[in-house]
Amino acid sequence: MDPINAVAERLGIDQDHLIPFGRYKAKISLDAIKPEAPQGKLVVVTGITPTPAGEGKTTTSIGLTDGLGRLGYKPVVNLREPALGPIFGIKGGGTGGGKARIVPEDEINIHFTGDAHAVGSTHNLLAALVENAVYRNNANDMAPEGVTWSRVTDASDRALRQITAGLGGSSNSPLRETRFDFITASEIMAILALTADLDDLRARLSRMVVGTNRNGAPVSVGDLEFEGSLMAVMRHTIMPNLVQTLEGQPAIVHAGPFGNIAHGCSSIIADRLSMGYADHIITEAGFGSDLGFEKFMHIKTRQSGLPVSAAVLVSSVRAMRWHGGATRRQLGEPNLDAMKAGAANMVHHINNVRAFGLPCVVALNRFPGDSAEELQAAAEIADQAGAYATAEYAGFTDGGEGGMALAEAVAQAAASNDGLAPAQVDYAYELDGTIEEKTLALAKRVYGAESVSWSAEARRRARFFTEQGWGNLPICMAKTHLSVSHDPTLRGSPSGYAFPISDIRASVGAGFLYALAGRIETLPGLPTRPRAMDMDVTADGAITGL
Repeated sequence: MDPINAVAERLGIDQDHLIPFGRYKAKISLDAIKPEAPQGKLVVVTGITPTPAGEGKTTTSIGLTDGLGRLGYKPVVNLREPALGPIFGIKGGGTGGGKARIVPEDEINIHFTGDAHAVGSTHNLLAALVENAVYRNNANDMAPEGVTWSRVTDASDRALRQITAGLGGSSNSPLRETRFDFITASEIMAILALTADLDDLRARLSRMVVGTNRNGAPVSVGDLEFEGSLMAVMRHTIMPNLVQTLEGQPAIVHAGPFGNIAHGCSSIIADRLSMGYADHIITEAGFGSDLGFEKFMHIKTRQSGLPVSAAVLVSSVRAMRWHGGATRRQLGEPNLDAMKAGAANMVHHINNVRAFGLPCVVALNRFPGDSAEELQAAAEIADQAGAYATAEYAGFTDGGEGGMALAEAVAQAAASNDGLAPAQVDYAYELDGTIEEKTLALAKRVYGAESVSWSAEARRRARFFTEQGWGNLPICMAKTHLSVSHDPTLRGSPSGYAFPISDIRASVGAGFLYALAGRIETLPGLPTRPRAMDMDVTADGAITGL
Protein backbone atom coordinates (compact mmCIF):
# COMPACT_ATOMS: atom_id res chain seq x y z
CA MET A 1 0.00 0.00 0.00
CA ASP A 2 1.09 3.53 -0.73
CA PRO A 3 0.92 6.17 2.00
CA ILE A 4 -2.42 7.96 1.75
CA ASN A 5 -0.63 11.26 1.08
CA ALA A 6 0.76 9.78 -2.14
CA VAL A 7 -2.71 8.62 -3.23
CA ALA A 8 -4.10 12.11 -2.63
CA GLU A 9 -1.21 13.65 -4.55
CA ARG A 10 -1.91 11.42 -7.57
CA LEU A 11 -5.52 12.56 -7.56
CA GLY A 12 -4.41 16.18 -7.22
CA ILE A 13 -5.79 16.89 -3.75
CA ASP A 14 -3.78 19.42 -1.76
CA GLN A 15 -2.19 18.00 1.39
CA ASP A 16 -3.74 20.82 3.40
CA HIS A 17 -7.16 19.35 2.59
CA LEU A 18 -6.22 15.90 3.93
CA ILE A 19 -7.00 14.75 7.49
CA PRO A 20 -5.09 11.45 7.92
CA PHE A 21 -6.42 8.54 9.98
CA GLY A 22 -3.16 6.63 10.30
CA ARG A 23 -0.97 5.96 7.24
CA TYR A 24 -3.48 4.48 4.80
CA LYS A 25 -6.78 6.32 5.14
CA ALA A 26 -7.86 9.93 5.47
CA LYS A 27 -10.81 12.28 5.42
CA ILE A 28 -10.95 15.02 2.80
CA SER A 29 -11.97 18.54 3.76
CA LEU A 30 -14.94 19.99 1.88
CA ASP A 31 -12.64 22.87 0.98
CA ALA A 32 -11.14 20.49 -1.60
CA ILE A 33 -14.33 20.62 -3.72
CA LYS A 34 -13.70 22.59 -6.93
CA PRO A 35 -17.14 23.62 -8.26
CA GLU A 36 -15.74 25.53 -11.24
CA ALA A 37 -13.24 22.86 -12.32
CA PRO A 38 -13.65 20.78 -15.52
CA GLN A 39 -16.06 17.98 -14.77
CA GLY A 40 -15.03 14.33 -15.12
CA LYS A 41 -17.29 11.64 -16.56
CA LEU A 42 -19.66 10.11 -14.00
CA VAL A 43 -20.30 6.39 -14.62
CA VAL A 44 -22.78 4.44 -12.48
CA VAL A 45 -22.31 0.69 -11.94
CA THR A 46 -25.40 -1.46 -11.46
CA GLY A 47 -26.22 -5.12 -12.03
CA ILE A 48 -28.72 -7.77 -12.96
CA THR A 49 -30.73 -9.47 -10.23
CA PRO A 50 -28.08 -11.32 -8.22
CA THR A 51 -27.94 -14.84 -6.94
CA PRO A 52 -27.87 -15.01 -3.11
CA ALA A 53 -24.04 -14.97 -3.33
CA GLY A 54 -23.89 -11.74 -5.38
CA GLU A 55 -22.42 -11.16 -8.84
CA GLY A 56 -19.33 -9.08 -8.06
CA LYS A 57 -20.54 -5.53 -8.63
CA THR A 58 -18.10 -3.97 -6.15
CA THR A 59 -15.26 -6.12 -7.49
CA THR A 60 -16.13 -4.98 -11.02
CA SER A 61 -16.25 -1.31 -9.99
CA ILE A 62 -12.77 -1.59 -8.50
CA GLY A 63 -11.27 -3.62 -11.35
CA LEU A 64 -12.78 -1.22 -13.88
CA THR A 65 -11.08 1.65 -12.06
CA ASP A 66 -7.74 -0.18 -12.13
CA GLY A 67 -8.28 -0.93 -15.82
CA LEU A 68 -8.89 2.75 -16.58
CA GLY A 69 -5.70 3.58 -14.72
CA ARG A 70 -3.74 1.11 -16.84
CA LEU A 71 -5.12 2.78 -19.97
CA GLY A 72 -3.66 6.09 -18.84
CA TYR A 73 -6.81 7.72 -17.48
CA LYS A 74 -7.11 9.36 -14.07
CA PRO A 75 -10.00 7.49 -12.40
CA VAL A 76 -11.51 7.29 -8.94
CA VAL A 77 -13.98 4.74 -7.57
CA ASN A 78 -16.68 5.93 -5.15
CA LEU A 79 -18.19 3.22 -2.95
CA ARG A 80 -20.43 2.92 0.09
CA GLU A 81 -19.06 2.10 3.52
CA PRO A 82 -19.61 -1.59 4.39
CA ALA A 83 -22.03 -2.42 7.20
CA LEU A 84 -21.09 -4.71 10.08
CA GLY A 85 -24.26 -6.82 9.82
CA PRO A 86 -23.50 -8.45 6.45
CA ILE A 87 -19.79 -8.75 7.31
CA PHE A 88 -20.62 -11.03 10.24
CA GLY A 89 -23.69 -12.53 8.55
CA ILE A 90 -23.80 -14.11 5.09
CA LYS A 91 -22.50 -11.56 2.57
CA GLY A 92 -19.09 -10.75 4.01
CA GLY A 93 -17.07 -7.59 3.50
CA GLY A 94 -17.76 -4.80 1.04
CA THR A 95 -14.26 -4.13 -0.27
CA GLY A 96 -14.24 -6.25 -3.43
CA GLY A 97 -12.44 -9.55 -3.91
CA GLY A 98 -9.41 -11.28 -5.35
CA LYS A 99 -7.10 -8.82 -7.08
CA ALA A 100 -9.82 -6.16 -7.33
CA ARG A 101 -10.03 -4.80 -3.79
CA ILE A 102 -9.76 -1.57 -1.87
CA VAL A 103 -7.39 -1.47 1.09
CA PRO A 104 -6.81 -1.56 4.04
CA GLU A 105 -9.81 -3.88 3.85
CA ASP A 106 -9.87 -4.95 7.51
CA GLU A 107 -10.07 -1.32 8.64
CA ILE A 108 -12.58 -0.33 5.95
CA ASN A 109 -14.86 -3.25 6.80
CA ILE A 110 -14.72 -2.80 10.58
CA HIS A 111 -15.07 0.68 12.14
CA PHE A 112 -13.24 2.56 9.33
CA THR A 113 -13.22 6.27 10.27
CA GLY A 114 -16.26 5.95 12.54
CA ASP A 115 -18.89 7.45 10.22
CA ALA A 116 -21.38 4.59 10.59
CA HIS A 117 -21.01 4.65 14.37
CA ALA A 118 -21.65 8.39 14.34
CA VAL A 119 -24.81 7.88 12.28
CA GLY A 120 -26.05 5.21 14.69
CA SER A 121 -25.19 7.32 17.73
CA THR A 122 -26.95 10.34 16.25
CA HIS A 123 -30.05 8.32 15.40
CA ASN A 124 -30.27 6.77 18.87
CA LEU A 125 -29.47 10.09 20.60
CA LEU A 126 -32.50 11.52 18.81
CA ALA A 127 -34.61 8.56 19.97
CA ALA A 128 -33.56 9.20 23.57
CA LEU A 129 -34.23 12.94 23.27
CA VAL A 130 -37.70 12.31 21.82
CA GLU A 131 -38.57 9.74 24.51
CA ASN A 132 -37.40 12.16 27.20
CA ALA A 133 -39.40 15.03 25.73
CA VAL A 134 -42.55 12.88 25.72
CA TYR A 135 -41.84 11.70 29.28
CA ARG A 136 -41.41 15.31 30.42
CA ASN A 137 -44.53 16.49 28.55
CA ASN A 138 -42.33 18.79 26.50
CA ALA A 139 -42.80 17.36 23.00
CA ASN A 140 -45.27 19.74 21.33
CA ASP A 141 -48.23 17.74 22.67
CA MET A 142 -46.88 14.45 21.22
CA ALA A 143 -48.17 11.38 23.07
CA PRO A 144 -46.16 8.12 23.37
CA GLU A 145 -48.30 6.49 20.69
CA GLY A 146 -47.49 9.38 18.35
CA VAL A 147 -43.74 8.69 18.32
CA THR A 148 -42.62 7.21 14.99
CA TRP A 149 -38.83 7.55 15.38
CA SER A 150 -37.33 4.10 16.05
CA ARG A 151 -33.83 3.03 17.08
CA VAL A 152 -31.12 1.45 14.94
CA THR A 153 -28.40 -1.18 15.27
CA ASP A 154 -25.51 -2.32 13.08
CA ALA A 155 -26.11 -5.95 14.06
CA SER A 156 -28.30 -8.36 12.09
CA ASP A 157 -30.58 -9.05 15.05
CA ARG A 158 -34.08 -10.26 14.18
CA ALA A 159 -35.11 -10.23 17.85
CA LEU A 160 -35.22 -6.43 17.73
CA ARG A 161 -37.59 -6.08 14.78
CA GLN A 162 -40.57 -5.58 17.07
CA ILE A 163 -40.11 -4.80 20.75
CA THR A 164 -41.88 -3.28 23.74
CA ALA A 165 -40.10 -0.33 25.35
CA GLY A 166 -40.70 1.23 28.76
CA LEU A 167 -41.12 -1.95 30.81
CA GLY A 168 -40.53 -1.65 34.55
CA GLY A 169 -42.90 1.09 35.57
CA SER A 170 -43.69 4.71 34.82
CA SER A 171 -40.23 5.92 35.89
CA ASN A 172 -38.69 4.20 32.85
CA SER A 173 -40.72 6.01 30.14
CA PRO A 174 -44.17 5.27 28.71
CA LEU A 175 -44.90 1.70 27.67
CA ARG A 176 -45.18 1.33 23.89
CA GLU A 177 -44.39 -0.94 20.98
CA THR A 178 -41.47 0.09 18.80
CA ARG A 179 -38.73 -1.44 16.64
CA PHE A 180 -35.09 -1.35 15.64
CA ASP A 181 -34.07 -0.75 12.02
CA PHE A 182 -30.74 -1.51 10.41
CA ILE A 183 -28.34 1.43 10.58
CA THR A 184 -28.14 1.46 6.77
CA ALA A 185 -31.90 2.15 6.70
CA SER A 186 -31.59 5.16 9.00
CA GLU A 187 -32.86 8.40 7.52
CA ILE A 188 -29.71 10.00 8.89
CA MET A 189 -27.56 7.66 6.78
CA ALA A 190 -29.59 8.67 3.72
CA ILE A 191 -29.16 12.33 4.65
CA LEU A 192 -25.38 11.87 4.91
CA ALA A 193 -25.38 10.42 1.40
CA LEU A 194 -27.56 13.18 -0.07
CA THR A 195 -26.42 16.32 1.74
CA ALA A 196 -24.45 19.09 0.04
CA ASP A 197 -22.70 20.81 2.96
CA LEU A 198 -22.99 21.55 6.68
CA ASP A 199 -25.82 24.05 6.23
CA ASP A 200 -27.77 21.54 4.15
CA LEU A 201 -27.07 18.84 6.74
CA ARG A 202 -28.53 21.04 9.48
CA ALA A 203 -31.61 21.85 7.40
CA ARG A 204 -32.23 18.19 6.57
CA LEU A 205 -31.82 17.04 10.17
CA SER A 206 -34.24 19.77 11.26
CA ARG A 207 -36.87 18.58 8.75
CA MET A 208 -36.87 14.97 9.97
CA VAL A 209 -40.27 14.00 11.37
CA VAL A 210 -40.20 12.07 14.66
CA GLY A 211 -43.94 11.66 15.24
CA THR A 212 -47.33 13.36 15.38
CA ASN A 213 -49.03 15.32 18.15
CA ARG A 214 -52.47 14.63 19.59
CA ASN A 215 -54.08 16.63 16.78
CA GLY A 216 -52.35 14.52 14.14
CA ALA A 217 -49.88 17.21 13.06
CA PRO A 218 -46.28 16.16 12.37
CA VAL A 219 -43.56 16.99 14.90
CA SER A 220 -40.07 17.59 13.50
CA VAL A 221 -36.57 17.73 14.96
CA GLY A 222 -36.63 21.49 14.37
CA ASP A 223 -39.88 21.83 16.33
CA LEU A 224 -38.14 20.25 19.33
CA GLU A 225 -34.89 22.17 18.74
CA PHE A 226 -32.72 19.05 18.76
CA GLU A 227 -30.76 19.70 15.55
CA GLY A 228 -27.79 21.34 17.29
CA SER A 229 -26.94 18.25 19.32
CA LEU A 230 -27.31 16.03 16.25
CA MET A 231 -24.94 18.29 14.31
CA ALA A 232 -22.39 17.97 17.11
CA VAL A 233 -22.20 14.21 16.55
CA MET A 234 -22.39 14.35 12.74
CA ARG A 235 -20.06 17.27 11.95
CA HIS A 236 -17.05 15.20 10.84
CA THR A 237 -18.99 12.49 9.01
CA ILE A 238 -19.76 14.86 6.15
CA MET A 239 -16.13 14.71 4.98
CA PRO A 240 -15.54 11.81 2.54
CA ASN A 241 -12.94 9.11 3.21
CA LEU A 242 -9.98 8.41 0.92
CA VAL A 243 -8.38 4.96 0.54
CA GLN A 244 -6.93 3.10 -2.46
CA THR A 245 -7.26 0.03 -4.66
CA LEU A 246 -4.65 -2.74 -4.64
CA GLU A 247 -3.11 -1.04 -7.68
CA GLY A 248 -2.97 2.34 -5.95
CA GLN A 249 -5.92 4.04 -7.66
CA PRO A 250 -7.90 6.46 -5.45
CA ALA A 251 -11.07 5.17 -3.81
CA ILE A 252 -13.52 7.35 -1.90
CA VAL A 253 -15.75 5.46 0.55
CA HIS A 254 -18.52 7.57 2.03
CA ALA A 255 -22.00 6.82 3.46
CA GLY A 256 -23.62 3.41 3.43
CA PRO A 257 -27.36 3.23 2.69
CA PHE A 258 -28.42 -0.22 1.48
CA GLY A 259 -29.99 -0.60 -1.97
CA ASN A 260 -32.93 -2.74 -0.88
CA ILE A 261 -34.00 -0.95 2.32
CA ALA A 262 -32.68 2.53 1.48
CA HIS A 263 -31.56 4.42 -1.65
CA GLY A 264 -28.32 2.47 -2.01
CA CYS A 265 -25.80 5.08 -3.20
CA SER A 266 -22.59 6.60 -1.88
CA SER A 267 -22.53 10.31 -1.17
CA ILE A 268 -23.23 13.22 -3.48
CA ILE A 269 -20.31 15.01 -1.82
CA ALA A 270 -17.93 12.21 -2.90
CA ASP A 271 -19.14 12.44 -6.52
CA ARG A 272 -19.01 16.25 -6.60
CA LEU A 273 -15.51 16.27 -5.12
CA SER A 274 -14.25 13.57 -7.51
CA MET A 275 -15.60 15.29 -10.61
CA GLY A 276 -13.19 18.17 -10.06
CA TYR A 277 -10.13 15.90 -10.11
CA ALA A 278 -10.71 12.66 -12.05
CA ASP A 279 -11.33 11.82 -15.72
CA HIS A 280 -13.78 9.06 -14.81
CA ILE A 281 -15.74 8.69 -11.59
CA ILE A 282 -16.94 5.12 -11.11
CA THR A 283 -19.78 5.08 -8.59
CA GLU A 284 -21.68 1.97 -7.54
CA ALA A 285 -25.42 1.72 -6.86
CA GLY A 286 -26.64 -1.14 -4.67
CA PHE A 287 -28.04 -4.39 -6.07
CA GLY A 288 -29.81 -4.41 -9.46
CA SER A 289 -31.13 -1.69 -11.75
CA ASP A 290 -34.53 -2.14 -10.08
CA LEU A 291 -33.07 -0.90 -6.77
CA GLY A 292 -29.91 1.19 -6.42
CA PHE A 293 -29.73 2.34 -10.03
CA GLU A 294 -33.38 3.39 -10.22
CA LYS A 295 -32.91 5.34 -6.97
CA PHE A 296 -29.62 6.79 -8.24
CA MET A 297 -31.55 8.24 -11.16
CA HIS A 298 -34.84 9.23 -9.50
CA ILE A 299 -33.41 10.46 -6.18
CA LYS A 300 -29.66 11.08 -6.30
CA THR A 301 -29.31 12.78 -9.69
CA ARG A 302 -32.35 14.96 -9.01
CA GLN A 303 -30.82 16.17 -5.76
CA SER A 304 -27.22 16.44 -6.96
CA GLY A 305 -27.82 17.93 -10.39
CA LEU A 306 -24.71 16.09 -11.64
CA PRO A 307 -24.70 14.78 -15.23
CA VAL A 308 -24.25 11.03 -15.79
CA SER A 309 -22.35 9.77 -18.84
CA ALA A 310 -22.82 5.98 -18.84
CA ALA A 311 -23.97 2.94 -16.90
CA VAL A 312 -22.27 -0.43 -16.45
CA LEU A 313 -24.52 -3.46 -15.97
CA VAL A 314 -22.64 -6.23 -14.15
CA SER A 315 -23.93 -9.58 -15.38
CA SER A 316 -22.80 -13.16 -15.06
CA VAL A 317 -23.52 -16.42 -16.80
CA ARG A 318 -23.94 -17.92 -13.32
CA ALA A 319 -26.79 -15.55 -12.49
CA MET A 320 -28.46 -16.21 -15.84
CA ARG A 321 -28.39 -19.95 -15.12
CA TRP A 322 -30.05 -19.18 -11.78
CA HIS A 323 -32.80 -17.15 -13.44
CA GLY A 324 -33.20 -19.91 -16.01
CA GLY A 325 -34.07 -22.47 -13.36
CA ALA A 326 -30.73 -23.92 -12.23
CA THR A 327 -30.42 -24.89 -8.57
CA ARG A 328 -27.68 -23.58 -6.28
CA ARG A 329 -25.71 -26.80 -6.70
CA GLN A 330 -25.89 -26.45 -10.49
CA LEU A 331 -24.73 -22.83 -10.66
CA GLY A 332 -21.09 -23.72 -11.29
CA GLU A 333 -21.87 -26.11 -14.15
CA PRO A 334 -22.26 -25.03 -17.81
CA ASN A 335 -25.92 -25.05 -18.85
CA LEU A 336 -26.53 -23.21 -22.10
CA ASP A 337 -30.30 -23.76 -22.11
CA ALA A 338 -30.77 -22.43 -18.57
CA MET A 339 -28.45 -19.52 -19.33
CA LYS A 340 -30.42 -18.51 -22.42
CA ALA A 341 -33.71 -18.74 -20.54
CA GLY A 342 -32.35 -16.69 -17.64
CA ALA A 343 -30.90 -14.04 -19.94
CA ALA A 344 -34.38 -12.49 -19.90
CA ASN A 345 -33.38 -11.01 -16.56
CA MET A 346 -30.33 -9.33 -18.11
CA VAL A 347 -32.47 -7.97 -20.93
CA HIS A 348 -34.93 -6.55 -18.38
CA HIS A 349 -32.10 -4.65 -16.68
CA ILE A 350 -30.63 -3.43 -19.98
CA ASN A 351 -34.07 -2.04 -20.80
CA ASN A 352 -34.25 -0.37 -17.37
CA VAL A 353 -30.94 1.42 -17.94
CA ARG A 354 -31.65 2.44 -21.53
CA ALA A 355 -35.11 3.75 -20.61
CA PHE A 356 -33.46 6.59 -18.70
CA GLY A 357 -31.43 7.54 -21.78
CA LEU A 358 -28.00 6.23 -20.74
CA PRO A 359 -25.64 4.08 -22.83
CA CYS A 360 -25.47 0.66 -21.15
CA VAL A 361 -22.18 -1.28 -21.13
CA VAL A 362 -22.67 -4.91 -20.11
CA ALA A 363 -19.83 -6.39 -18.04
CA LEU A 364 -19.80 -10.19 -18.17
CA ASN A 365 -18.10 -11.06 -14.89
CA ARG A 366 -16.40 -14.41 -15.47
CA PHE A 367 -16.67 -17.24 -12.95
CA PRO A 368 -15.06 -20.70 -12.96
CA GLY A 369 -17.28 -23.03 -14.96
CA ASP A 370 -18.40 -20.45 -17.54
CA SER A 371 -18.23 -21.97 -21.02
CA ALA A 372 -17.18 -20.08 -24.14
CA GLU A 373 -20.56 -20.89 -25.70
CA GLU A 374 -22.43 -19.35 -22.76
CA LEU A 375 -20.30 -16.20 -22.75
CA GLN A 376 -20.75 -15.75 -26.49
CA ALA A 377 -24.51 -16.30 -26.25
CA ALA A 378 -24.79 -13.81 -23.39
CA ALA A 379 -22.88 -11.18 -25.38
CA GLU A 380 -25.08 -11.72 -28.44
CA ILE A 381 -28.27 -11.41 -26.37
CA ALA A 382 -26.98 -8.21 -24.75
CA ASP A 383 -26.14 -6.72 -28.14
CA GLN A 384 -29.58 -7.62 -29.49
CA ALA A 385 -31.17 -5.95 -26.44
CA GLY A 386 -29.47 -2.67 -27.28
CA ALA A 387 -26.39 -2.66 -25.05
CA TYR A 388 -23.86 -0.03 -26.12
CA ALA A 389 -21.09 -2.64 -25.75
CA THR A 390 -20.37 -5.92 -24.00
CA ALA A 391 -17.04 -6.85 -22.43
CA GLU A 392 -15.83 -9.83 -20.43
CA TYR A 393 -14.38 -8.93 -17.05
CA ALA A 394 -11.77 -10.91 -15.08
CA GLY A 395 -10.59 -8.45 -12.45
CA PHE A 396 -11.01 -10.92 -9.59
CA THR A 397 -8.21 -13.10 -10.97
CA ASP A 398 -6.26 -10.60 -13.08
CA GLY A 399 -6.73 -7.22 -11.39
CA GLY A 400 -6.56 -4.15 -13.60
CA GLU A 401 -5.41 -6.19 -16.57
CA GLY A 402 -8.64 -8.17 -16.36
CA GLY A 403 -10.61 -4.93 -16.37
CA MET A 404 -8.96 -3.26 -19.37
CA ALA A 405 -11.41 -4.52 -22.01
CA LEU A 406 -14.31 -3.26 -19.91
CA ALA A 407 -12.47 0.01 -19.27
CA GLU A 408 -12.03 0.62 -23.00
CA ALA A 409 -15.75 0.05 -23.61
CA VAL A 410 -16.75 2.31 -20.71
CA ALA A 411 -14.41 5.11 -21.81
CA GLN A 412 -15.93 4.99 -25.30
CA ALA A 413 -19.48 5.01 -23.94
CA ALA A 414 -18.73 7.94 -21.63
CA ALA A 415 -17.11 9.88 -24.48
CA SER A 416 -20.16 9.34 -26.71
CA ASN A 417 -22.14 12.07 -24.94
CA ASP A 418 -21.72 15.24 -22.88
CA GLY A 419 -23.37 13.71 -19.83
CA LEU A 420 -27.07 13.39 -19.15
CA ALA A 421 -28.17 16.24 -16.89
CA PRO A 422 -31.31 15.71 -14.75
CA ALA A 423 -33.39 17.82 -17.16
CA GLN A 424 -32.46 15.40 -19.98
CA VAL A 425 -33.21 12.16 -18.11
CA ASP A 426 -36.31 10.22 -19.15
CA TYR A 427 -37.62 9.55 -15.64
CA ALA A 428 -40.34 6.98 -15.01
CA TYR A 429 -42.38 9.65 -13.24
CA GLU A 430 -42.47 13.38 -12.63
CA LEU A 431 -42.40 14.67 -9.08
CA ASP A 432 -45.73 16.49 -9.38
CA GLY A 433 -47.65 13.24 -9.84
CA THR A 434 -49.60 11.74 -6.96
CA ILE A 435 -47.95 9.17 -4.69
CA GLU A 436 -50.11 6.45 -6.23
CA GLU A 437 -49.29 7.55 -9.79
CA LYS A 438 -45.55 7.60 -9.14
CA THR A 439 -45.62 4.19 -7.50
CA LEU A 440 -47.61 2.71 -10.39
CA ALA A 441 -45.19 4.20 -12.93
CA LEU A 442 -42.27 2.61 -11.08
CA ALA A 443 -44.03 -0.73 -10.79
CA LYS A 444 -44.85 -0.88 -14.49
CA ARG A 445 -41.62 0.37 -16.04
CA VAL A 446 -38.99 -0.86 -13.59
CA TYR A 447 -40.54 -3.95 -11.96
CA GLY A 448 -42.66 -5.25 -14.85
CA ALA A 449 -45.88 -5.21 -12.82
CA GLU A 450 -49.35 -4.64 -14.21
CA SER A 451 -50.85 -2.88 -11.19
CA VAL A 452 -50.20 -1.86 -7.58
CA SER A 453 -52.18 -3.10 -4.59
CA TRP A 454 -52.16 -0.92 -1.48
CA SER A 455 -52.83 -2.01 2.09
CA ALA A 456 -55.40 0.10 3.92
CA GLU A 457 -52.71 1.48 6.23
CA ALA A 458 -50.42 2.40 3.33
CA ARG A 459 -53.28 4.25 1.60
CA ARG A 460 -54.09 6.12 4.80
CA ARG A 461 -50.46 7.17 5.22
CA ALA A 462 -50.20 8.24 1.58
CA ARG A 463 -53.23 10.50 2.03
CA PHE A 464 -51.72 11.97 5.20
CA PHE A 465 -48.39 12.64 3.48
CA THR A 466 -50.18 14.38 0.63
CA GLU A 467 -52.11 16.55 3.08
CA GLN A 468 -48.81 17.56 4.71
CA GLY A 469 -47.38 18.71 1.37
CA TRP A 470 -44.98 15.78 0.95
CA GLY A 471 -46.71 14.27 -2.06
CA ASN A 472 -44.16 15.80 -4.45
CA LEU A 473 -41.26 13.77 -3.04
CA PRO A 474 -39.74 10.87 -5.04
CA ILE A 475 -40.42 7.26 -4.09
CA CYS A 476 -37.72 5.12 -2.46
CA MET A 477 -38.88 1.50 -2.75
CA ALA A 478 -37.86 -1.04 -0.12
CA LYS A 479 -38.12 -4.50 -1.65
CA THR A 480 -36.27 -7.75 -2.12
CA HIS A 481 -33.04 -7.68 -4.12
CA LEU A 482 -33.47 -11.30 -5.22
CA SER A 483 -36.17 -10.56 -7.80
CA VAL A 484 -37.22 -7.75 -10.10
CA SER A 485 -40.55 -8.09 -8.30
CA HIS A 486 -41.47 -7.98 -4.61
CA ASP A 487 -41.30 -11.79 -4.34
CA PRO A 488 -37.80 -13.33 -3.97
CA THR A 489 -39.02 -16.61 -5.49
CA LEU A 490 -39.90 -14.99 -8.83
CA ARG A 491 -36.77 -15.27 -10.96
CA GLY A 492 -36.15 -14.09 -14.50
CA SER A 493 -38.32 -11.25 -15.76
CA PRO A 494 -41.76 -11.56 -14.12
CA SER A 495 -44.59 -9.49 -15.56
CA GLY A 496 -48.32 -8.92 -15.36
CA TYR A 497 -48.59 -9.18 -11.57
CA ALA A 498 -49.88 -6.88 -8.82
CA PHE A 499 -47.10 -5.10 -6.92
CA PRO A 500 -48.10 -4.89 -3.22
CA ILE A 501 -47.36 -1.87 -1.02
CA SER A 502 -47.68 -2.92 2.62
CA ASP A 503 -46.57 0.37 4.21
CA ILE A 504 -45.11 3.77 3.37
CA ARG A 505 -43.03 6.10 5.53
CA ALA A 506 -41.87 9.69 5.06
CA SER A 507 -38.17 10.56 5.14
CA VAL A 508 -38.75 14.29 4.88
CA GLY A 509 -35.19 15.23 5.78
CA ALA A 510 -33.69 12.90 3.19
CA GLY A 511 -36.28 14.05 0.69
CA PHE A 512 -38.18 10.91 -0.29
CA LEU A 513 -41.13 8.70 0.60
CA TYR A 514 -40.07 5.26 1.72
CA ALA A 515 -42.49 2.58 0.46
CA LEU A 516 -42.29 -1.05 1.60
CA ALA A 517 -43.22 -3.74 -0.92
CA GLY A 518 -44.52 -7.09 0.28
CA ARG A 519 -42.71 -8.69 3.21
CA ILE A 520 -39.50 -6.69 3.43
CA GLU A 521 -37.61 -6.43 6.71
CA THR A 522 -35.73 -3.25 7.59
CA LEU A 523 -33.53 -5.22 10.01
CA PRO A 524 -31.91 -8.41 8.68
CA GLY A 525 -31.25 -11.57 10.67
CA LEU A 526 -28.28 -13.93 10.79
CA PRO A 527 -28.02 -17.16 8.74
CA THR A 528 -27.72 -20.67 10.15
CA ARG A 529 -23.94 -20.36 10.22
CA PRO A 530 -22.89 -16.71 10.33
CA ARG A 531 -19.53 -15.72 8.88
CA ALA A 532 -18.73 -14.48 12.38
CA MET A 533 -18.08 -18.12 13.32
CA ASP A 534 -15.06 -18.19 10.99
CA MET A 535 -13.43 -14.96 12.14
CA ASP A 536 -10.59 -14.56 14.58
CA VAL A 537 -7.55 -12.45 15.39
CA THR A 538 -4.00 -13.80 15.19
CA ALA A 539 -1.31 -13.28 17.83
CA ASP A 540 0.05 -10.31 15.87
CA GLY A 541 -3.37 -8.64 15.71
CA ALA A 542 -4.40 -9.52 12.13
CA ILE A 543 -8.06 -10.37 11.44
CA THR A 544 -8.73 -13.68 9.70
CA GLY A 545 -11.92 -14.84 8.01
CA LEU A 546 -13.00 -11.50 6.54
